[in-house]
Amino acid sequence: MRYFLIFLFFFNMIGINLKGQSYAEFKKGVVSYVTKQNVYVKFQSTESISVGDTLFTEQNSQWIPALVVKNLSSISCFCSSISNLQMSVGEGVLARVKKAQTSVKKETDQFVQENQQDLTEDTISENKKLKKELIQDFSGRIAISSYSNFSSNSDYSQRMRYTLKLNAQNIHSSKLSMNTYISFAHKKDEWSEIQDNIYNGLKIYSLAMNYAFNENNSLWFGRKINPKLSSVGAIDGIQYETKLKPFTIGVFAGTRPDYMYYNFNSDLLQYGGYLGHEYSNQKGNMQSSVAFIQQTNQEKTDRRYVYFQHSNSLISNLYFFGSVDLDFYNQVMSNLDSTFTQENSPKLSSLYLSLRYRMFKKLSMSISYSARQNIIYYETYKDILERLLEAGTQQGYRLNINYRPFKNVSIGVNSGYRYSKSDPGDSKNLMVYLTYNNLPWLNCLATVSATMLQTAYVSGNIYSLGLSRDIISGKLYAGANYRYVDYNYEYDASSLAQNIAEMNLTWRIRKKLSLSLNYEGTFEKDRNTDRIYINLSQRF
Repeated sequence: MRYFLIFLFFFNMIGINLKGQSYAEFKKGVVSYVTKQNVYVKFQSTESISVGDTLFTEQNSQWIPALVVKNLSSISCFCSSISNLQMSVGEGVLARVKKAQTSVKKETDQFVQENQQDLTEDTISENKKLKKELIQDFSGRIAISSYSNFSSNSDYSQRMRYTLKLNAQNIHSSKLSMNTYISFAHKKDEWSEIQDNIYNGLKIYSLAMNYAFNENNSLWFGRKINPKLSSVGAIDGIQYETKLKPFTIGVFAGTRPDYMYYNFNSDLLQYGGYLGHEYSNQKGNMQSSVAFIQQTNQEKTDRRYVYFQHSNSLISNLYFFGSVDLDFYNQVMSNLDSTFTQENSPKLSSLYLSLRYRMFKKLSMSISYSARQNIIYYETYKDILERLLEAGTQQGYRLNINYRPFKNVSIGVNSGYRYSKSDPGDSKNLMVYLTYNNLPWLNCLATVSATMLQTAYVSGNIYSLGLSRDIISGKLYAGANYRYVDYNYEYDASSLAQNIAEMNLTWRIRKKLSLSLNYEGTFEKDRNTDRIYINLSQRF
C-alpha cells in the first residue's frame, strides 16, 4: 500500500509542475463505416486533426487508443486499427486535439454544412480509385512482451511473447495481398515443451494470401478468419467471394485448426458457403449474411449447421446486432440402452441479441441476451458425448446504462444475470461507476466503481479507485488503480480479502514506437504476489 501512496504523491506533484501548459481538448466523432482493414469516422469538422493522430474509444469507463488517422477530408477520417477491438457503426470515438487559439468564421461553417458528404461516399470512392491504381500499402505491428510473476509462496516465473501482425495490400502494385497474425510464447526454464512440440508456443491465427481478380471477385488461400463466418473460426484452405451488388456470395473448402495445438490437421475437413446482403444510406447501414457449414473428422460428420447474423444502424441513435446458430446434425441418446440415434431436425445451439440506443445526447443504454448450449462435435467429443448432452442451455442478460449529467462527469451501471439448469444456482453481478474527466488539482481522469457479485460458489464485493493522465501530452501517459476485494466462498464458509495496487506507464518513444509498463501487486493475509507486464511495440 505504501508504494501506491508514494506513486500517488509523485503523480500529484507532476500535475502541479505541469499546470499552466496548454492541455488537450476532446473532439467527438462517430464510426460511420467499417471494412475488413479500415474504419471511417465522421466529425462535425476535422479541423485540428492531423494524419497520424490517435483516436480513442471507451472501454470499461476508460478511454484507450484504438485508431490512427491515415487520411482525412473536411468532416471525415480514414483510419486503421491499432488494437484488437472490434469497432462497430455508431460507436463513439474521441480525438485529442490542442485547444484552439483561433476562431472559425461563420462563412466557413456554412460552407462545411452546405458541402457535407456522407463519409462512406467519400471514402468508398477514394478506395475505388486506389484499387484501380493498385497502390502498395503495408501496415502492421511487431511486439515483444514479458510477463513476470513473483510470489512469497512460490518461485519466480516469466513468460515471453512475440507477435507479428502484417497487412500487405497490392504487393509491388499487383493484385496480390497478404494478411498474417502470428505469436510465439514460452516460459522460463520450460523450453523442453517447445522442443517436444513447437506448437506449444507457436500460434498462427492468420496466414493467408489474397488475389483480387477485379473489384468484385477475390480468392483467399491459407489460414484466415472470414468476418462473414465469425462462428466458424479460422479456415485452412480456399475462400472465394464474388459481389453482385447489393449481394455477396462466397464459398470455402479446407480444414479446421487442431483443437489442441491450433496447428494444421488434415483430418478436420470442412466446407460450405454463404450469402450476404448490404444496404447503406446517409443514416447508417444494414448487413445480413447466412452461411451453411459442414465439418467432419476423419470423413465422418462432426457438425452440420446454419449460421445467420444481422446488424442494423438505419434508425437514428439505434444499433442492433443478432446472430443465430442452428444445428442440423444431432444425436439423441436412448435412456434404455445408452445408444445414440441420428436426428436431422433443426436445434438452436446459440442465440445472441444486442441492442444499443442513445436516447439523447447525455444518456445511452444497451441490452443483450444470449442463449448457448455446449457446441458438440460428435466425432471429436465422442468420449465425453454423454456428459455434454446432459448439460442444459446457458442463458444470460446484460444491461449497460451511461449518463453524462455534466461535461466532464459520467455515471454508469453494468449488470448481468446468467442461469442454467445444470448450475446449482444463478449468477448475478452489478457494477456502478463514476468517471470525472479533468479532476480539479490533479487534472486527470478519475474513476470510482463498486461491483457486487453473487454465484452458486462465491459472493462478494469489489471496490476500485483509478487515476490516469497525460504526463507529457502525446508522449507519456500514466495511471494508477487501487482495488479492494472481499469474497465469501459458499461451500466451505471461508473468505478472501485482497488489496490490489496497479500502476501503468505508456511512453510513445517515436510516432510508431511505444513502450508500456504495468505493475500489479496483490496483498493477502498469507501471501503477496507481484506481476510485471512489459510491452515494446513497433507499428509500421
